[in-house]
Amino acid sequence: MEGNPLIMRRSALAAVAAIGSASLLLAGCSKADDNKNDDTTQSAGANAATKDVVNASTKKGGTVTFEYSDVPDSFDPGNTYYGYMYNFSRLYARPLMTFKPAAGDKGNELVPDLAASPGVPSDGGKTWTYKLRPGLEYQDGTAITSKDVKYAVERSNFARDVLSLGPNYFQQFMEGGDKYKGPYKDKSDKGLASIETPDDTTVVFHLNRAFQEFDYLVATPQTAPVPKAKDKGIDYVKNIVSSGSYKFQSYEDGKGAVLVRNENWDAKTDPLRKQYPDKIVVNLKVNAATIDKNVQAGDSIDLGGSGVQAATQAQLLSSAAKKANTDNTFGGRLVYMAINTKVKPFDKVECRKAVQYAIDKASVQTAEGGPIRGDIASTVLPPDIPGYEKSDVYATPGNKGDAAKAKEQLKACGTSSIKTNISARSDRQPEIDAATAIIDSLKKVGIDASLKQYPSGKYFTDYAGVPKFTEKQKIGLIMMQWGADWPSGYGFLQQILHGKAIGDSGNTNLSQYNNKDVNALLEKAIGTEDMTARNALYTEIDKKTMDDAVLVPLTYFKVLLARPTNYTNLVSTAAFSGQYDYLNIGTTKK
Repeated sequence: MEGNPLIMRRSALAAVAAIGSASLLLAGCSKADDNKNDDTTQSAGANAATKDVVNASTKKGGTVTFEYSDVPDSFDPGNTYYGYMYNFSRLYARPLMTFKPAAGDKGNELVPDLAASPGVPSDGGKTWTYKLRPGLEYQDGTAITSKDVKYAVERSNFARDVLSLGPNYFQQFMEGGDKYKGPYKDKSDKGLASIETPDDTTVVFHLNRAFQEFDYLVATPQTAPVPKAKDKGIDYVKNIVSSGSYKFQSYEDGKGAVLVRNENWDAKTDPLRKQYPDKIVVNLKVNAATIDKNVQAGDSIDLGGSGVQAATQAQLLSSAAKKANTDNTFGGRLVYMAINTKVKPFDKVECRKAVQYAIDKASVQTAEGGPIRGDIASTVLPPDIPGYEKSDVYATPGNKGDAAKAKEQLKACGTSSIKTNISARSDRQPEIDAATAIIDSLKKVGIDASLKQYPSGKYFTDYAGVPKFTEKQKIGLIMMQWGADWPSGYGFLQQILHGKAIGDSGNTNLSQYNNKDVNALLEKAIGTEDMTARNALYTEIDKKTMDDAVLVPLTYFKVLLARPTNYTNLVSTAAFSGQYDYLNIGTTKK
């Protein structure tokens, strides 16, 4: 899931680690008093939300505001792949499983959501059965059934010409998934045969091979129910039918949304959600610096959850009082640059290795905001994902690049110079700054890269995630940030390395890497029941990928979040890349 896709995710799920007390000063602890109507609360101390709930309260009422500097890929739970949207969508879309609202790596624990209990595997992990909780209803009071879950998976994974933004795991793993064309083209109206609904509360998934981590897969919002009669394809986003504790009061494409309490949500069917605020407002395309100010004033939360801007960071870290209202965590994410193997001359491994040696990673780290925003990386897997093993195939003195070795590789590639383009997201200044530092490094060895900027909201749908576009525009280098779809080596690696993950649009395998050995190892790993053996395979995949030099690890991402003091129940969770868990945030403001 970009990270924060994938980013994303596109999702991002990994363990949180707090920085040491030498980095951030701790202040005294306190909690919001549920019986008071104070408009402010005291600081609980730096990194407090990575360890426990800050400003814990059961106070109801008020408005919680989220702000974002761009627009998300989609509010449609079946058509999104950004981690912050996975997080936010749980307010109105209940998947079969989800992550426990808890601090740090405790947030990685899977718990039943729409389902009454975890999946029951059979046939060696090829068949998974889920029973729904009784009494589930949509916002209009109609019953939620297993058929709605089946339909949700079909529309989100198999109608890729209509909904292309989410991952395609189900398409890859369901029996007959390679032949089914989705519900919009299904004239039989029977749906995918390998997803059975023997009754209204049972859904059975028949896979084409063993998948030992399937409970993680059904925790994606793609399993949140969708009533077929209300689905409008790409336009469903305009009238989403809520299965969660909040429903849409209004939605304006590209501008924002307002959510209010879903009166047909029943706490008896949902042990996770608490429905504290009266209203939830989402404002889009807000200036990033303005968001930082509003967060510090206690008036909003940065929906993207990727941390404060560089100027704000400096202000926070120079004041003990302001530091005490921050949370600094590893985000289970990798900041990297994909090398597009379909754009010449990067189809040759030697030219890719030249890039690896040329880059001054120390300058990239500085451009991103320094050590507080990430440790210098040398592997595909971050340290907090199973399968990580420390290594540095392209080590350079002080991580500052090695021009001589880079030029040697260029010579081996049959050239002394390369002209190419590098893409970055226009609304992510640290990413632009990092790309600029990379351009300076590459120029020193004879690689001339020109920067191309594209908006986050369309980065994967229209630009960097469209292979034909990158090839036509000769974009050989692509800035990227990635977090695990779930906290395992497979959850991190599959969508950025497996050949079958390459898509015509919404593609996250930006290197267009299709190595048969890596593909086979990924398949072997996900079918391996023994966790130790599985993790060893993830380590092997990491090493093979680095040998092929298809991506340049830059930093193991850290996020520095400012904590809005007027908001309650703030907890930084590993499940969503260190973001605050959006499920039960409230406010002390009237």
